[in-house]
Amino acid sequence: MVNTKNWFGLIFAACGSTILLGCNSGIPVQAGGPTGVKNILLVHGAWADGSSWSKVIPLLQADGYNVVAVQLPLTSLADDAAVVQRALAVETGPVLLVGHSYGGAVITQAGNDPKVEGLLYVAAFAPDEGESANLLGATVAATPVGATVQADMQGYAKLSAEGISEDFAPELTDTEKASLAVTQGPISFPNALGGTITNPAWKGRHSWFIVAANDRVISPQLEQTMATRAKATTITLQSCHVALLAHPTDVSAFIEKAASTLKP
Repeated sequence: MVNTKNWFGLIFAACGSTILLGCNSGIPVQAGGPTGVKNILLVHGAWADGSSWSKVIPLLQADGYNVVAVQLPLTSLADDAAVVQRALAVETGPVLLVGHSYGGAVITQAGNDPKVEGLLYVAAFAPDEGESANLLGATVAATPVGATVQADMQGYAKLSAEGISEDFAPELTDTEKASLAVTQGPISFPNALGGTITNPAWKGRHSWFIVAANDRVISPQLEQTMATRAKATTITLQSCHVALLAHPTDVSAFIEKAASTLKP
């Protein structure tokens, strides 16, 4: 078995932000269609797939946005960044890249494409040059999800059903939790979570960040630290790790607000 303790055992569930939003955040939803960037590329995280954006996608589409949700293999940071780069290659205009969880590391690596106008992180990693998700997780104390990680001899990690229910997605219904548990994408612990960033895209683009105050996977304190470092426009939702499923209206509204400020 692969030892996952070093990363998962060192993520601390503490909230370090000051702007707090609940389900009814009051973020204005775009009216009359997009006025800024209209192409939104959504990147999922570990133990998930593109369907984790299923509640956000129709909200964005209803307001006139062109939305694409990629499917990452979760085999390595390089492989996952290549998937995003291929998706960017077929877009016909400027793009807002949105990444959840480990997907934040992916957009950080892939986001230097000239079509990318901005980056938006949802309870995500935003590593600097030479950093990985593993390395960032080791900078803070443990979050509860660490005890539920199960890794095989090849280093691919999944969460137990208990980890999904109690730590990954505690706000969701029992049916949703059960579905996440059986469809979760195993992720390469050494090659994906351990993949290091070469040229962080957030250094050359404006960034936005959603901190999940009740996150039991990535430390909210760490999320706030990364957001501050990236000089990101930041809000905090009273949410578990999967804010995109637990608070889709707030997440989609923040995405639209970000997109509306970018040059079309």
